[in-house]
Amino acid sequence: MVGTYVRRCTTLVLAMYAVPLLFIATAASLSGWFNIYRNALSDLGHATRSNVAPVFNLGLSLGAFLLAAFALTYSARVSRAVSASILLMAFTLNLVAVFDEVYRSLHFWVSAAFFVSIAATLATYAVVFKDPLVPSVAIAIGVASWVLHLVYRIPPGAAIPELISVFVSTAVIVRYAARVCRDRST
Repeated sequence: MVGTYVRRCTTLVLAMYAVPLLFIATAASLSGWFNIYRNALSDLGHATRSNVAPVFNLGLSLGAFLLAAFALTYSARVSRAVSASILLMAFTLNLVAVFDEVYRSLHFWVSAAFFVSIAATLATYAVVFKDPLVPSVAIAIGVASWVLHLVYRIPPGAAIPELISVFVSTAVIVRYAARVCRDRST
């Protein structure tokens, strides 16, 4: 029988990915104009141009809150370094919601900081747990998707490299969650 600790921890890990992605998908489907190939996800959060900005930005803020909750309540018991990097990821994700595209270059820099913080979290996991293969592959895939977009404009919008960066991080976060969410009663 799975203990309460394992259930709560696992639920939080699932929620910290599912909640923001659900809000993003809802905003994209309700917008009536979003094109995953031509737009950046942040286009959905533009406060003056997007009819779904509150939905999108709330989703990012909730995701940031859930990441921080995981880092402080469960992750910190296993690794302070990984917890600190997850907190940085949470903070920068919240900055993306706060400084939406209305803020132009500031939005660009906080978005860049968020995606760099994802790579930093994966690298921190690799160093702390001496488990470099999966994080290295995930970082390489994420960087390759950004190089294709930024250098060659493939795809023209940033949504696909943004989603690739988030999805490849799941492989490492699931590995980490398996360590963090172990039953504490044994």
